[in-house]
Amino acid sequence: MSNTQDRVHLQARKVSFSWDDTPLHWVPGDPFAAHTINVLHLLLPAGERWFVHVYRQVLPLIRDERLREDVIGFIGQEAMHSQAHDEVLPHLKELGLDPTPYTAQIDWFFEKLLGDRTLPPGRARRWWLMERVATIAAIEHYTAFLGNWVLNAEELDRRGADPTMLDLLRWHGAEEVEHRSVAFELFMHVDGGYRRRVRTWALAFATLVFLWQRGARFFMENDPTLVDGRASFKDFYVRGRRGVLPGTGDMLRSIPRYLSRSYHPSQEGCTEQAVAYLAQSPAALAAEKGAA
Repeated sequence: MSNTQDRVHLQARKVSFSWDDTPLHWVPGDPFAAHTINVLHLLLPAGERWFVHVYRQVLPLIRDERLREDVIGFIGQEAMHSQAHDEVLPHLKELGLDPTPYTAQIDWFFEKLLGDRTLPPGRARRWWLMERVATIAAIEHYTAFLGNWVLNAEELDRRGADPTMLDLLRWHGAEEVEHRSVAFELFMHVDGGYRRRVRTWALAFATLVFLWQRGARFFMENDPTLVDGRASFKDFYVRGRRGVLPGTGDMLRSIPRYLSRSYHPSQEGCTEQAVAYLAQSPAALAAEKGAA
């Protein structure tokens, strides 16, 4: 289990955001950086609904009360993340960029390809459940990596990025850092096989790279304000060097960390920083006020 001092009580914050004043290119003068991050709004709602669906099936297998409590908190946070990113999509549509053709593909991917299968109860059904639990642990390694990145991405502030979008990303990123150990600890609790961890990591990493570059290309090609919108790996690499997107080298260095037999997510990011951001996030503060 993770360090006790690192553990926080996980709570879903009922946040809401007003998108009226957020421009399509919310990183001023850099449509590519804005659209590369906008892909999150396409990927995350379906992905996080899928996390919740899978974890509800795993709950009966958890024999550790503290872990069960963490998983229930995780489910609540992920459901809220899904909703918050979903609410950006109508705004994109109003700005002339209809994301539906791409989100339909993402929905198919999570609901059909990674969804429940008609399997006989017993070994086959458990095998498929464990594959998905391991896949979520691998994906959560990257959501924590991205959460840690955006909490520290000061270049976005220097460029005058839209404050509402930054708050959405940092609120979400802070909660990803806050609950970064849950998915891995759940996998280790119900299965923990190293070969499965490596295999599902390879699948998750390849899929995320594929879906992300497709999403960035989709946005750039369908942006009504761009004459010749393109997305290339070079664009991504250059923005990483400038600090407006995650660095390619940092992402590559995160791979051997996850594949190390001694890996634990508490080594990634900083709980104190995440909690400190959530204590000052405009959306989180408003949610707290609303709850009170």
